Amino acid sequence: MAEKAEGKPKKNKVRWADRRRVPEEGLERFEEYLQTYSRNRNHPVKILFSFYKGTQAKLLKACAYLVLQRSPVWVIPIVTSNIINAATNRSADAVEIILFNLLIALVFIIQNAGTNYLATREYAGVNRGIEGSLRNAMVRKLQQLSIMFHKEVQSGRLQSKIMRDVENVTELLNQVFRTLFFFVLDISVVVVITLQKSPVVFLFFVVVVPFAVLTMRAFRRPITEKNREFRDEVEHTQGAVAEMLEMIPVARAHGLQEVEISKMNTYLNRIVNRGYSLDLINALFGAVNWVVFQAFQVICLAFTAYLACKGEISVGEVVLYQTYFGSLVSQISTLINIYPQISKGLESVKSIGDIMGETKVEQNNSIVPLGELKGGVEFVNVDFKYPDSEKWVLKDFSLKVEPGESIAFVGDSGAGKSTVLNLLIGFIPPVNGKILIDRINMVNLDLNEYRHQIAVVPQNTILFSGTIIDNIAYGLKDVSEADVWEVIRKVGLEDLVEKLPEGLHTQLGEHGDKLSGGQRQRISIARALIRKPKIIVFDEATSALDSVSEKKVQEATNEMMKNCTTFLVAHRLSTIQNADRIAVMKEGHIVEIGSYEELMEKKGYFYELKSLQS
Repeated sequence: MAEKAEGKPKKNKVRWADRRRVPEEGLERFEEYLQTYSRNRNHPVKILFSFYKGTQAKLLKACAYLVLQRSPVWVIPIVTSNIINAATNRSADAVEIILFNLLIALVFIIQNAGTNYLATREYAGVNRGIEGSLRNAMVRKLQQLSIMFHKEVQSGRLQSKIMRDVENVTELLNQVFRTLFFFVLDISVVVVITLQKSPVVFLFFVVVVPFAVLTMRAFRRPITEKNREFRDEVEHTQGAVAEMLEMIPVARAHGLQEVEISKMNTYLNRIVNRGYSLDLINALFGAVNWVVFQAFQVICLAFTAYLACKGEISVGEVVLYQTYFGSLVSQISTLINIYPQISKGLESVKSIGDIMGETKVEQNNSIVPLGELKGGVEFVNVDFKYPDSEKWVLKDFSLKVEPGESIAFVGDSGAGKSTVLNLLIGFIPPVNGKILIDRINMVNLDLNEYRHQIAVVPQNTILFSGTIIDNIAYGLKDVSEADVWEVIRKVGLEDLVEKLPEGLHTQLGEHGDKLSGGQRQRISIARALIRKPKIIVFDEATSALDSVSEKKVQEATNEMMKNCTTFLVAHRLSTIQNADRIAVMKEGHIVEIGSYEELMEKKGYFYELKSLQS
């Protein structure tokens, strides 16, 4: 017996060590993203460029390939100019000049295909890596944020940030790396060659830049505002769509389909209106930009033709400057046209900061190691109220529960029963007082280590798309089918599972919709039982069960009460008769406590509640 006693803690410790090991993939980038958003709050451009940290080598290779890829744009106008001059001058070596320039042009054109592929391979790999690590970091941060945060923020809005906003950032990174890089390259080449050949033409080119800047500045604020309004509306609507999908059975049962359609149409019409306004401002922006630069391109053609007539430049150079000016105009025009996308991307960078910069993180101090949980719990003068509320849900709440004891909480809605369970699980911290777990203050524990040794059966069953065995053995590595069958029999699901064509490996569908409410609840209970917890929490666990199923689950619950500390909340008072003690709550206080028989004999508040259900 001594050997078994020594071996059991060791096995538990090793198993927990395996579980608590944080996956290294993405962890380093996660810490970098947290620091970036903390240091550069409200500076999306700095945040954006910080995403490229550690990728400099790949970016340099990509830049080298992009220079080669872009080179035909600069070389071909020179070749064209040389060929035209050779043809018009009709010198003895004109044919040789034409053939030589043709060969040069073909070499630069042909290499474009290979260097384009190589450049894309490098920078796309970097950008997609940022996309993946950014989503990974957001998921990791969401797992760390407090339950209160998740209750306050619509899940649809969070989904939009993870999927839509990150995609916008990826598109922005592509634009920044490719479009802006080409812009810098083209401007640099045009400036160098034009300055060398004709300073007069260069001065003419310089006149275009102020108009480009003025055009961008005139439209910057309205485009930014319209993008923000549109993104906010999409996030709100995505949250409303998620709620509507969950409410379809309720709406159908009450014949309220048209009400839901009308409500959704309100959201959808807002998106239409916001999107329409955004389209109009973008269209006006693009149209003004096109008119300005096309006018300058025609003026450039006339100006260089005039210089050619005076003999200051050759006919070929007219084509050269016109092509370069067209390239210059095209790059500035492209930069201006993608400004709405840049604005949208920068808004998404800030939107991601709503998650990465959020401070409502669950506190997990990990000061005192818990070891193997025994199951002792004590609430000591605990006060609790929700943020932005003046009402105390619990006031000076004290209760001591011994290891292996079962205790049930009863009382009217709002009495504080579920709050006690949330405090016990660690979802919310007490405002005042303390909670002792095996005589250790809960604020000093590693909550993950603690929660690994407890189990929770919530009132609202939560199942995911997957098989029956996936849902029951969720998060457990070394679980055999025999173990799963054991808990299935305890909750009375063996008849159902045996009739299914794929048995334990039957897909449950989204949220387990292929099962009845009672069947889903029993799978949730089986998930708790298979963990062999030291503390188990039942929050209205039998509320969705029929009398036969409830009896089977009650038998399993009674069996578990012998092996662990059990906390139960129930409105159906007949389900808690076997609890060691029943705590009767009213307005955040325990007004009566004792066994079922003691409370019935006392004929107090519990007796009144029981009489109302009889």
